[in-house]
Amino acid sequence: MSTPSVQSKRVVKAACPLDCPDTCTMLVTIEDGVATSVKGDPTHPMTAGHLCAKMNHYQEKVYSPDRILYPLKRVGPKGEGQFARITWDEALDEIAEKFKSITSEYGSQAILPYSYLGTQGILNGLTVGDAFFHKLGASVSERTFCDSGATSAYDFTLGPAVGLDPESMVHSKYIIVWGANLLSNNLHQWKFMTEARKRGAKIVVIDPVHTKTAAQADWHIALRPGTDSALALGMMNVIINENLIDVDYVENYTVGYPELKERAQQFPPSRVAEITGLPEATIVQLAREYATSQPAAIRVGVGMERNRNGGQSMRAIASLPALVGAFRKPGGGILQLSLYNFPLRWDRMLRPDMIKPGTRVLNQWRLGKVLAGELEGPPVKALVVYNSNPAVSTADQGGVLRGLAREDLFTVVSEQFMTDTARYADLILPAASQLEQLDIMFSWGHHYLTLNQPAIAPMGEAVPNTELFRRLAERMGFDDDCFKLTDEEMVGLFLEWSAPQLQGITMESLKETGFARLNLPHPDEYAPFAEGGFPTPSGKVELYSSEAAKGNMVSILFREGYNEFQPGEPLDPLPNYRESAEAHLKDKYPLNMISPKSHAFINSSFGNFDRQRRIVGEPHIVLHPNDADKRSIQDGQKVRMFNSRGSMEAVAKVNDTVLPGVVVAPVGYWASLSNSPTSNALTALEYADFGRAPTFSDTQVEVESVR
Repeated sequence: MSTPSVQSKRVVKAACPLDCPDTCTMLVTIEDGVATSVKGDPTHPMTAGHLCAKMNHYQEKVYSPDRILYPLKRVGPKGEGQFARITWDEALDEIAEKFKSITSEYGSQAILPYSYLGTQGILNGLTVGDAFFHKLGASVSERTFCDSGATSAYDFTLGPAVGLDPESMVHSKYIIVWGANLLSNNLHQWKFMTEARKRGAKIVVIDPVHTKTAAQADWHIALRPGTDSALALGMMNVIINENLIDVDYVENYTVGYPELKERAQQFPPSRVAEITGLPEATIVQLAREYATSQPAAIRVGVGMERNRNGGQSMRAIASLPALVGAFRKPGGGILQLSLYNFPLRWDRMLRPDMIKPGTRVLNQWRLGKVLAGELEGPPVKALVVYNSNPAVSTADQGGVLRGLAREDLFTVVSEQFMTDTARYADLILPAASQLEQLDIMFSWGHHYLTLNQPAIAPMGEAVPNTELFRRLAERMGFDDDCFKLTDEEMVGLFLEWSAPQLQGITMESLKETGFARLNLPHPDEYAPFAEGGFPTPSGKVELYSSEAAKGNMVSILFREGYNEFQPGEPLDPLPNYRESAEAHLKDKYPLNMISPKSHAFINSSFGNFDRQRRIVGEPHIVLHPNDADKRSIQDGQKVRMFNSRGSMEAVAKVNDTVLPGVVVAPVGYWASLSNSPTSNALTALEYADFGRAPTFSDTQVEVESVR
């Protein structure tokens, strides 16, 4: 009689890899070497035991039969997705051969890396390939998709500082959620806000769309897209003219108040009402309530960044807490990014010392133009894509696809699935999932350092990004020490473990707990700028920015650590408002398209999964009933949305969650699965005012029914 086998069962502590402020701690149950469930850690103060619609059932993604698990070589026309399995040695040999021949004929800057935050970890995320491509001499890839403009503007005003602890919002008396749909994209922050509401706080959402978050707020203020800076300046006008400022804070801890006061006089509520579409009474009420309900908190998202006024909107919004003294107490101030408090060794991660002087910079937002050879320098002959899916996520979708289809373009894609970009690759390399790799995670939405421990062995021949670039470096003959580091050694080098923020935290302690709060004041006490001390040139809030006066720049974190060839064009050192860059097109294209993130996708990730696709529904656009009536469009009808750049087809949803004159086209759908281009086939290519941020929301379109 045989003895029954005893099942092996254990739980591994891991970390969500998504480009999301919540950076959840996950508990992965392993039975006989197989991950059977992935759940939120109930002991983590932010995660609190639950994950979001994206990461629930994450094991299904890991074990999907559609996973790419072996190196693949294209055997059919580009774009048709026909590939044959090859060995890693064959793939690496071909890459090395191509890189060397391209460098010999065109120079190494004919090679372009293309990546973003498909994985967010300190090891495998944004910076993982930088040292390799610097050593190779490739063009520098400027990655300004998200927060680049807002970060530059925020830093010009407050410096690289965390002005508000997310957990301290339980003490806020007034909370403004500005340009963020928290219930879809920052879910775990919401409970701190609702706790504040139980204690008497009011929650206000400022957003052109009646989002899930707006529906749960006490007050939704639906302004026209791109007019956020005007609204903030209108609030200043009321606060200043009604003597609601904190005189002591302004006099002692700010610079430029007289100049800002003069600028605010140009934005009386009557003018701001015309710009924003809001009633004058709404502007006045918002200003009064915000100024007199201290401590007041502002949680700002990236939604207000995505237009030509994006940077100035951030400068105006970031100035508001100083005017009313909101920084004085816990629960007061502004939250943009919490990552400033994590002591990271960016120099060791980015390795800017390896960049050859004079290396050109190519912005990812304009990949279509880059691949078409419309920019200066040698033609791009090799493209290496990892942590990204530009065929879906980049503007000028038609131009990008034409570029990817070039027979003379050697394209390598590291991926887990056959994305729209991977279909055009010459070689596809299998990328590990988060359950199959070591990583350590900062957060841009809370103050917890989180360790991701490998839960299962890599499936097939998939490898983490760190291992990918070790193999590439070895095959290219690069013998620098940085290319020989193990993942564990990278963890030791990439954080400043001796920094005060990490006092009492070690790798060994993280292996036990999974996460640890940075050694900062308790959320009940977090008010680091109660008496100034901002990390700006003046040490104060710069209402008139000395840094902006020097000209436009992109944070070096968004350009591989490189500081040459900054944009440099003059910037207004005071917050201001300008009309949309496409306002002149309204006669021909009368609808303003905005393209927010979907509830169950994050950018294009999960866009190929039935579970998430059922949650978000079929590709659709949302129209106001007035706009639908003018075009004889019925709810549920198939429509075509178009402008001079391209078109897409989708189903119309007709309701009043959007303003008249606005159309919403959620992002994340794959063109290959939708039988239609996506919203990025229409998106404007202009940059915003600060940091070369994209202008998704400055896009004018027209919609017609499909007969």
